[in-house]
Amino acid sequence: MADTIEFELVSPQRLMKSEPVEMVVVPGAEGDIGVLPGHSPLICTVRAGVIDIHEGGSVKERIFIGGGFCEVSPERCTVLAEEAVATTDIDRSEADERVRAAEEALSGADDDGRAEAERRLGIAQQLKAAADGAGSG
Repeated sequence: MADTIEFELVSPQRLMKSEPVEMVVVPGAEGDIGVLPGHSPLICTVRAGVIDIHEGGSVKERIFIGGGFCEVSPERCTVLAEEAVATTDIDRSEADERVRAAEEALSGADDDGRAEAERRLGIAQQLKAAADGAGSG
């Protein structure tokens, strides 16, 4: 079995990552998914949260994603994210403003728009948590 698995992270704007990694932890909709070389095949949705890329037994990089899909094979882990940004690149004031705007939108949402407004608020809150360094779960 290989020591690494190929990890790809694709956002609507670009291919953000494509590199071999020792392990990647993805925020799955049903809970975090740790992916190592030789992982069983899997397709799942992912929630807003932080992807942890491991090297040398510790986290070397953290990337916020705003939800999407993940496909895992024994050799590869591909995440198609609705949005993606390295946690070190998150602007805290923009994250705060995004939460405020989402709360305002939710308070004014009608029955038809409530679910989408709640989803957007959840993503904004996870982005803020990632900016504050608490976005690991």
